[in-house]
Amino acid sequence: MANLQERGHLLTEQVNPLSLNLDQLSALELVELFNSEDQKAVAAVAAAKVEIAEAIERTADRLRQGGRLFYIGAGTSGRLGVLDAAECPPTFCTPPELVQGIIAGGAGALVRSSEDLEDRAEDGDAAIAQRHITQLDVVVGITAGGTTPFVHGAINAARQRGALTIFIACVPTEQVSFAADVDIRLLTGPEILAGSTRLKAGTVTKLTLNILSTGVMVKLGKVYGNRMVDVAVTNQKLRDRALRILQDLTGLSREAAGFLLERSGKWVKLALLMHWTGLDKDAGNQLLASHQGNLREAVASYKKQT
Repeated sequence: MANLQERGHLLTEQVNPLSLNLDQLSALELVELFNSEDQKAVAAVAAAKVEIAEAIERTADRLRQGGRLFYIGAGTSGRLGVLDAAECPPTFCTPPELVQGIIAGGAGALVRSSEDLEDRAEDGDAAIAQRHITQLDVVVGITAGGTTPFVHGAINAARQRGALTIFIACVPTEQVSFAADVDIRLLTGPEILAGSTRLKAGTVTKLTLNILSTGVMVKLGKVYGNRMVDVAVTNQKLRDRALRILQDLTGLSREAAGFLLERSGKWVKLALLMHWTGLDKDAGNQLLASHQGNLREAVASYKKQT
């Protein structure tokens, strides 16, 4: 691997020839340039689709067995991991420990720059030990430039414990090679503002984490069609969404959908099962549990038996 102290050769550190006159552009020209360059983020995801799909399948398999998903990174990469993890409980009603984000410097680094802490590989190692990572878990290391010691330390420690490791970087393997079970390279090229990886690199990372976590939850049966049937009904907006899902999929009136939602304990998935099978709450819970929470499989099984 190249000398980590000399980073000028890295794709994420190079100078973008299209933005050499950045400080002379009008506001409209700035927007046009950013918009043009941001198209490369979508293309980069497409180029890595096979590796991302592998990450989804293998992560879902570990989580089915009782494993957990961890994102680990520093700076922007770490913040994006924490964000994706934080959005899983309200969207998919997952327990907070199922998907976790680890950032160098801890919670304080979310709002205050702590980039100096990314240089400590031993801290990444310690973060893995602290969370008692096992062979059932999945650890996703996120580092735009591919060289962050904190992430390297964490991934190496996770590998030693038998965890599934996924490495996400925005530089090609010939610039930074690293051993992980799944290696995802998101190549968006030099940033408009040289070295500012919160731009395209951050955008492509957010896109990829969106796909990864949502794809895993789809595979775990937390989605029916394209509806979030495991949505946590914790406020008026989410209650409205839950009622609309029930109305759309059952044809019930809003009042009847509300009654069904309450009978199910405010669980859309269970409410749908109860409506489609006629089972009560307890029997519906048992049927879902026997199919690992997969609504489509549970309903098909019930209909086959009857």
